[in-house]
Amino acid sequence: MTDTKPLSLGLLSLVLLLAGCSVATSCPEARQRPERKPGYGSITYRERIALPPTAVVTVRLVDVSLADAPSVLVAEQVIRTAGQQVPFEFALDYDASRIQPSHAYAVQVRIEDGGRLLFISDTMNPVITRGAPTRVDMVVRRS
Repeated sequence: MTDTKPLSLGLLSLVLLLAGCSVATSCPEARQRPERKPGYGSITYRERIALPPTAVVTVRLVDVSLADAPSVLVAEQVIRTAGQQVPFEFALDYDASRIQPSHAYAVQVRIEDGGRLLFISDTMNPVITRGAPTRVDMVVRRS
């Protein structure tokens, strides 16, 4: 008859070792993950026009603090419409550590089909800092 005691002790040690590693808060990598926050909103337009089923909505959260420089992308969401029509809801998941209270942030929207611009946001839609909300409901204009 074979002695299973060494095998049992080995398996028990392995289980305890793995159980100790499964606690995410004890791992340094888990503590260094950036805090994620959502920015919410909706997109619509006034025209009574259906979008093609291949249309794509691109929603971008950008830092627009510098007037003489291009905006800096903070987060982006791409929505493939697949025949769905407005309004579209979005949730931009951004790294909160990248947000600086003294900076200005805005949401920009483009609706395209096959690279052809159909609709675009043409006004400043401030969010997050300087008393701006985290939710913005936008009306885009036909290009």
